[in-house]
Amino acid sequence: MTLKAGSILEGTVVNITNFGAFVEVEGKTGLVHISEVSETFVKNIREHLKEKDKVKVKVISVDDNGKISLSIKQALPTKKTVKPIEIDWNGDKSNSGSGNFEDRLSKFLKESEERFSDLKKHQDSKGRGYKKSSNY
Repeated sequence: MTLKAGSILEGTVVNITNFGAFVEVEGKTGLVHISEVSETFVKNIREHLKEKDKVKVKVISVDDNGKISLSIKQALPTKKTVKPIEIDWNGDKSNSGSGNFEDRLSKFLKESEERFSDLKKHQDSKGRGYKKSSNY
């Protein structure tokens, strides 16, 4: 079988570096970048691979100079994707609260001003029991 993008092959890890692993497939060596080793974050590639390990790889690309890019994570069986929740933006408005946006905004502003004035009164009353010293 010739090496072409999309092929899934078995190879042997021949060398490990900090940025990836070199894998031999069909007599040629390609690179599995560290980001293509696992679906999870890989900080230390040596915790995932050892030299002479047999791995399944997917050929990502083969450039004109013969450089082969490989992926282990793309060769893994695909997991079922979780379908996102469908939101009916025009339907049921029971969760939106009462009134339109402007009404809710004015209610919020009124409550905020009341809370702020209560807080200010509370802080003013706490400060009346002593005099500020100018000795500092």
